[in-house]
Amino acid sequence: MKQALTIAGSDSGGGAGIQADLKTMTAFGVYGASVITAVTAQNTLGVQSFETVSIDLVAKQLDSVLSDLNFSAAKTGMLATSQIIKVVAKKVKEYQLENLVVDPVMVATSGDILLAKEAIATIKEELIPLAKVITPNLNEAKVLIGRDIAEEVSLELLASELHKLGSEYVLVKGGHQVGENAIDLLYDGVEFIEYTSKRVDTKDTHGTGCTLSSAIASNLALGYDVKEAVKRSKKYITEAIKAGCNVGNGNNPVNHFAMVYSFE
Repeated sequence: MKQALTIAGSDSGGGAGIQADLKTMTAFGVYGASVITAVTAQNTLGVQSFETVSIDLVAKQLDSVLSDLNFSAAKTGMLATSQIIKVVAKKVKEYQLENLVVDPVMVATSGDILLAKEAIATIKEELIPLAKVITPNLNEAKVLIGRDIAEEVSLELLASELHKLGSEYVLVKGGHQVGENAIDLLYDGVEFIEYTSKRVDTKDTHGTGCTLSSAIASNLALGYDVKEAVKRSKKYITEAIKAGCNVGNGNNPVNHFAMVYSFE
């Protein structure tokens, strides 16, 4: 059985973070293991509080799973601080972890800040150069290249600037744009590839970023190349959004098992 690792925060509401990652990996038939970087008090209404895990315990979790399991891919989500980013980058290099998907989580769907401002430079310098693919949304992409969030910038320009940070591939997610279609743009330094799906009219999109990045990691673990991994993952997240999970009073999570089985 192929194995994938998620390095991220825990979502007590179950819709994003480690919980979303492991559900996604299971949906693709991949064995998922986890390293928890932070514990959040969170539900569909937002993030009420969170505490980061100690640097020592993050490092010990990484040593524990990386010295035993044989991962074909990994992904990072909420890393929260510069110190956590540095220890993750150190262990990625030490264990020569391949097919790393970096989701530069900065802000939750609810608008809550999940990454310290000083950590942005660290993720750019320490972690992104180790990545097979990075998966920022529109706002995260702008922050990473020093643009104002309110500024109108094309996906092509964002992808081009982001690629200079050192990852092999850049996937800029266009879900925050307006229009009939949701367009994500993949760039490898030479070719731009668009992945288009019809926009789903819903506010229930909690966990979409975590889910898409873990789907890409799962497909890389299964042996697909990046282009096909993104294609399969885009289809998966679209169906997960369509199905949804009506479980709370706020922004409900996507349905991670929509393509595995259907509810009556």
